[in-house]
Amino acid sequence: MSEKASASISAGGATYPDVVTQRNVMVPMRDGVKLATDIYRPASGARALTEPLPVILERTPYGKGKASRSEVDRGETEPRARPEVARWFVQRGYVVVYQDCRGRYDSEGHFVKYLSDGEDGYDTIAWIARQPWCDGRVATMGLSYAAHTQVSAACLAPAALAAMVVDCGGFSNAYRSGIRNGGAFEMKQVTWAFNQARESPLAQADAVVRAALAQENLRDWFKAMPWKPGHTPLRPVPEYERFLFEQWTRGAFDGYWRQLGIYAQGWHEGFADVPQIHMSSWYDAYVPTALDNYLGLKARKRGPIRLIMGPWTHGDRSKSWAGDVDFGPAATVDDNLATHWRELRLRWFDHWLKGKRNGVEREPAVRLFLMGGGSGRRNPEGRMDHGGRWIAAEDWPLPQTRFTPFYLHGEGRLSPEPPAADAAPLAYDYDPDRPVPTIGGPLTSGQPVFEGGAFDQREDARFFGCARPGLPLSARPDVLVFETPPLGRDVALIGPLEVVLFVSSSCVDTDFTAKLVDVHPANPDYPRGYAMNLADGILRLRYRDSWEQPALMTPGEIYRITIEPYATCNLFKAGHRIRLDISSSNFPRYDLNTNTGEPEGLARRKQIARNSVYVDRARASHVVLPIAELGCDHDARRESA
Repeated sequence: MSEKASASISAGGATYPDVVTQRNVMVPMRDGVKLATDIYRPASGARALTEPLPVILERTPYGKGKASRSEVDRGETEPRARPEVARWFVQRGYVVVYQDCRGRYDSEGHFVKYLSDGEDGYDTIAWIARQPWCDGRVATMGLSYAAHTQVSAACLAPAALAAMVVDCGGFSNAYRSGIRNGGAFEMKQVTWAFNQARESPLAQADAVVRAALAQENLRDWFKAMPWKPGHTPLRPVPEYERFLFEQWTRGAFDGYWRQLGIYAQGWHEGFADVPQIHMSSWYDAYVPTALDNYLGLKARKRGPIRLIMGPWTHGDRSKSWAGDVDFGPAATVDDNLATHWRELRLRWFDHWLKGKRNGVEREPAVRLFLMGGGSGRRNPEGRMDHGGRWIAAEDWPLPQTRFTPFYLHGEGRLSPEPPAADAAPLAYDYDPDRPVPTIGGPLTSGQPVFEGGAFDQREDARFFGCARPGLPLSARPDVLVFETPPLGRDVALIGPLEVVLFVSSSCVDTDFTAKLVDVHPANPDYPRGYAMNLADGILRLRYRDSWEQPALMTPGEIYRITIEPYATCNLFKAGHRIRLDISSSNFPRYDLNTNTGEPEGLARRKQIARNSVYVDRARASHVVLPIAELGCDHDARRESA
């Protein structure tokens, strides 16, 4: 079936007035399964042009003909459908191909999340390269799952792959970030599985299955943890429940986690050596993925390998805010890094696939959005003005970074001074029936249960699990708070974070969490101040010594542990405080540790843990802060396209 859309535009001297679409071309994979593929080609009238052109490919599980939530410019409220995006690129001299992933929408086969996309992507690129309308070069693009599909295929280094723009995805190591984190399970996998099960072929074909899923209240189910296989809201779609529990119950880092599709680190050596951009944002779930892939690949490839990190939530690069916090007009891709998101990708592809001299090769290797510097007041849209600006660098972390330990003191102080020799440990009770609620953070796919972004760390009826609206999380007895005095000068923290704690527990297993917070001083709009979350992390104590060989604790024994919160890039203005919160839960961002030592994802019992953090000089718990000195050389505004 073909469709024609007329338009006219000049692309580097060539005019492509029309677009012809071939829908649901069934492309065979190596195992005989056929994947539904839409092909958009330049045309004259109703006839496709015969000129071979470079191809842009996106593989998605979200419907190749549907709107992509990421295809929206600043100020717009409705995203563009993929056919509209395809026409925009086609009119500028490309063939565009969209494909439904295996087992989704019009494609054949069974959907297995993440694990079939490497070979399917490789086979698709090889098929495209053989078509007469392809000039032998294929570029890839896409957000989130469509970033995972890109990186999975690139791990196998398809010969025709020529350039990539990887947006918020492409697991470097899904065990360490994206599916699990610090040994805990990321609950966005639960909400994603439920939401996507409603779009599964089984649900679309069976009205009873659709009705069953529609009647489930996922927020109520989150109150009923732990779940039992076969008795969950996903039971009407068994394949989705199956892959969810497969991920949830595989706690140790074994061969499962080294599979193609969820462990790009294991393929970095043979990864496609093509020009590529890796992009994420400080409130996205894929901060470690973007940073780890950048570091691993730029050390092994000729490149160029580029890194872009914004202040947004997942894929929201055309918004200046994340959660309740606004980062100012400089925050968006639009009119800062490029005219808009399509233009940024077009310039990248035009340079590397068509040889256009548009200055892409002279742009900085690393572009980071430094959050902070704003007024701290409420803006006209009702958001806190945190502000920020783009900075440029030639590497990550910034070469001049000073990694400085700040110690936890018994009276709640955070300081570069070592603690007292005789400071007593700080203890609290962690009750898995009363977890610390998640209030924002680097999250995605959490609706209708949770959402990402920057928020005042104060309980609010908007957030799941908040029982005391209006009270700060710091008021909870199970949250230990350590903060600096008001800073006498601006301090920029840019880089990875490491929290080293000396701890003990009354149980054989428990979790410890850490959260970095920028505490704004009080002002007329926020008379109680504003405690803005920046980054957080977790460690499940059975993995304190080894991801491969978990070991339960001896109750009462003291252990040295390391928590790795996501990296950050934030300017703490003079008068602000740097704060670190320590606790043992962050739900529903992470699953709950029942403290019993039972197998993960299958626990039935719960136990209250008495957890202690040691803050004396011999057991000096601390956070290592990446303090960066900034000068005018790091201003990216003058260097960005």
